[in-house]
Order: sequence, then C-alpha cells, then structure tokens
Amino acid sequence: MTKTPVSIVCALVLGCTLGAGHSVAQQSVAQQSNYAPFISDVPLVQQPMLNPEFWLQRQSDSKPLMSQSQIQAFNRSLINNNPYIIDPLAMPDMLSAKALRSYISNTSSTPSSPRFYVDGKQLERADFARYHANTNIDAVTDSNPVRFGLIVERTSLRTFPTADRVLNSEMDIDLDRFQETGAFPAEPVAVLHESADGQWYLVAAYNYTAWVKRSAVAVGDKNRIRTFTQADDFIVVTGDKVETTYVPNEPRVSEVQLDMGVRLPLAPKEQVKHLTHGQNSFASYIVTLPVRNDDGTLSFAQGLIPRSADVHLGYLPLTAHHLIAQGFKFLGERYGWGHDYNARDCTGFVGEIYKAFGVWMPRNSSWQGKTDYGHNWRFDKDSTEAQKREVIAQMQVGDLIYIPGHVMMYIGSYQGQPYVIHDVKGLGYIKQNGEFYDGELNGVSVTPLLPLHLNSTTSYLERTYAIKRIAQGAEQ
Repeated sequence: MTKTPVSIVCALVLGCTLGAGHSVAQQSVAQQSNYAPFISDVPLVQQPMLNPEFWLQRQSDSKPLMSQSQIQAFNRSLINNNPYIIDPLAMPDMLSAKALRSYISNTSSTPSSPRFYVDGKQLERADFARYHANTNIDAVTDSNPVRFGLIVERTSLRTFPTADRVLNSEMDIDLDRFQETGAFPAEPVAVLHESADGQWYLVAAYNYTAWVKRSAVAVGDKNRIRTFTQADDFIVVTGDKVETTYVPNEPRVSEVQLDMGVRLPLAPKEQVKHLTHGQNSFASYIVTLPVRNDDGTLSFAQGLIPRSADVHLGYLPLTAHHLIAQGFKFLGERYGWGHDYNARDCTGFVGEIYKAFGVWMPRNSSWQGKTDYGHNWRFDKDSTEAQKREVIAQMQVGDLIYIPGHVMMYIGSYQGQPYVIHDVKGLGYIKQNGEFYDGELNGVSVTPLLPLHLNSTTSYLERTYAIKRIAQGAEQ
C-alpha cells in the first residue's frame, strides 16, 4: 500500500474566491482583527469547497437520474427483493409465537462484549436480565395481533425498551450502543409488541425493527394510515430540519420538527380556510399531521409550515445538482450515531438525502453496500488499487462509496482529486513528514477521498469494497 503525504491547507491563499455569503464587510473584519476566517486540519480542502456553488458550477448535466415512476419501481423492487426493506403496512395482522419471539430476540440480544454505563459502571448479568424482562417476551401467546400506527414526533429506535445510555469498553460518550436509529413524523410502523412497563412498543418501520417510546406512536386503522401515506398532493421537507408554526393551544401540531425527507399531505381544498389556529394561512402550506390522542389512538390535525421554509411540492427531481445541494444542507451538523443528538450518522445522512427524492435505503452501511440494488462495482482482497482508481475516475455525483462501517457520497473532483461529503467521526491521513495524523471530524464534512486513512497503514481506498450508483434503470 502506497502512502501519499498531503499538505494541510490551514487558511485560504490570497486571491481564493470567497463562497457566497462572505461579504466585503466580513473580509474587512478579518483584516482588522485576530479573527481567522478559515482554520482547518483537513487535507486539500479550501474554504470555497464548503459552499455548494463550488461544486454545482462544475456540473453541466442536470437531467433526472431517475423519474418518479422509476423511483417507485425501484422502491417496489427493494421491498420485494431486499431483506432489509419492508412495507410495514403489509405486515400480517397476526404473528405466531415463534415469529414474534424471533423479532424480540433478534432485536434485543445480549452483546458478547462488555458494556458500561456513562459513569463507568459495567453492566452485569442482572442489568441485562432487567432489560430482557421488560421486553415482555413471556407475554407472547400462540397468536399475537399486529397493530399499525404513525410516528408523531422525531424519536429513537432502541435495542432494548430503555433510554439508558450504554457504551462499549472505549467509553466513547458519542456511541450509545443501545441506540439503533431514528424515526420521523408521518412514518408508518407495524406495532408488534408492548414492553412489560407499558412505555415502549416494538415496531417494524420500513428499514428497521426496534423499540420506540409508546408516546411517539399513534395507533390507528391500517387503511386510513395507507391513505394518508399515499396522498397525491404532498410536500417534502428539503431542508435539514424545519418546524411547523407555533400554535399556543394545540401543542400536538406546534413547532413539530420535520427532518429532510419527511412527507406530509396537503390539506384538501375543501378543508382550507382563511384562518388556521388563529393565523391567516395564505403565507403557509396547510398540511395534515398525525397526532396522538390521550388514549394513544391516531387522529389527524392541520398544521402550518411557512412558505419560506425549505420544503418542496412533491419529491425533488433526482439530479446531480439537487444531490449536491441536499448534502450541503447538513454540512457542519454534529455526528449522531444512530440518529442520536438530534442528528444522524453516515447512513442516516445519505438516507435522508435520498428520501427527499422518494428513494428508500436500507438502514446500515453493510445492508446498503453488500446488497444488489442499484449499479454496483465490487472489490475484494484481490482487487488492486489501480482497479479501484479506474472506477473512482468514472464516478458520478451521488455515487456512494463503502468501506466497512461507513458510506460517503461523491460530489465531484478538483485538480485530479475526488471529493466526498460524509457524516464521519474520525480524521486520519499521512502528513508530509510521513507521520500519521489522528484527528476528529465528528460531523458532516467535505473531504478528499484518496488521502484518508483509517490508521497509519490502511487507507480508505484499500478498504473500499463497493461503489453504488442510484440511477435510471438501476433496478433489475
């Protein structure tokens, strides 16, 4: 493996074009004070590269990579052929004891390596016994009814029915090992089971099964839920996060956080009035939100999203321009393992980007990288660096690069270097003096691909095992 030393660009060189939003006044402040406009330990990254326009102006082709009908067919193919994507509303109305026990056991298994609480106390057998008891597996009967619901607030899906934070032996506070993924308002779920304390549901979402707080789910009629999720007229959240308008007397629809990719039906024309919750609605989109009644059942209520918010009528066209723009809306967001910290991780990042176009993705990076949807270029231990570089040289914007436990999205090349945007914890590369630099990114970042190293001897390129393209005709 050849190590390639790189220079560190710590400040903009004189004459570099500033990105949009950096005014003359800002430049003047930088010249008159100790303010440093750009300090970085990331190799080969200059400040203009942190503006999407830097990459957008290098794209000449903005035609759709897939039409909406092709995306719908793509998703149907995933449901039918990919083991990690389901239609939760197609779950059976009844589960056998064997099937439900399997769901519980596969979700809530005792890890083989030690786990620790945040205070450093190691979990003991009694701790896991308590968590397993709350899974309520003893309440499983011969026939177990499945209910259906909608998520009403952004929430976490957990390994066990508990909010306890649990770490591995490295004691990295950022990596809660009971945190699996996130769920978002208006997502349908199949409710498979209830915890012994009555505070958690075991749910099957479209790309994950885990425990969710009962208060985040409203249970209702399956057909009514399907009608809601298949409404013809809808908006999609295209910003990183937007909120519904504040409503003083209806907290269920007030300041509801909606992350990128959330889809909400527009209120039917006959239900639209000049005033909604005491506010004139002409400057807002009137959307239908799922809300939870006191008894846990599902209702629907109108909410307002300002027309100034970053939303789109229908799904965004899947183009290279939009892929870049969507990715950059998360730039600088802190890394959130399993959607922790009100954020997202590497697969959540690419998943939310593609959801804005209506494209579904498996949850984990290995589930994405090792299954056969899309166009795939695969590498094994016998693949050479030259073979990988040949494929990388032909990448298109939006292509996904997989190494074990991580995924990155290609955004373009500059001066022969391919660049990616990704949600990543570590930062490693070989410095000019040959030493390994071991740093942190811990957020959504733009980096070159080729200089990155996992450690002093292993590069990202060496560990790349797949490159995937989501594009027209990809589904087979």
